[in-house]
Amino acid sequence: MHPALAANQPMKALRVLVVDDDCLIATLLADVLAGMGHDVCAIEVTEAGAVAAAIRCKPDVMIVDVLLGEGSGISAVEQILRTGFIPHLFVTGDPSRVRARRPDAAVLQKPFRVADLAWALQRAIGVASVS
Repeated sequence: MHPALAANQPMKALRVLVVDDDCLIATLLADVLAGMGHDVCAIEVTEAGAVAAAIRCKPDVMIVDVLLGEGSGISAVEQILRTGFIPHLFVTGDPSRVRARRPDAAVLQKPFRVADLAWALQRAIGVASVS
C-alpha cells in the first residue's frame, strides 16, 4: 500500500515504546505518535532500559533505533522477543544493518515523514498478525 494511503487508514490507538538515544528525536517521535492518537508508554535510551520497559509497559508495538549509545536496538529487540512477541519497527539511517540480522523486520529509514511512520507502523503490526 502506498504510504499516503496508509496515513488515511484508521488505526487503533497503540501503546508504543520508543527507544532512541537522541532525546530530541525521541521526544519529537513521541509528540508525532501522540498526534496520531497513540500512547507512548515509555521512552528509553539504552538497550537495558528498553528491555526493562518492554517487560514493565507491555507495549503493543516498539519503535527502536538501531544504534544506541549504550547497546544495540537490534540486541534489545532480540532479548525482548525471548519473553514473548511484541511487534516492532526499527528506525535507522542504514536499513542494510537490520536486514543482515533480521531480514523480515519492519524498517523505517531516517529521515522519514509522518505518512512513512504510519505506513511502517501498519507493516509492523501486519507482520505480527502473520507471525
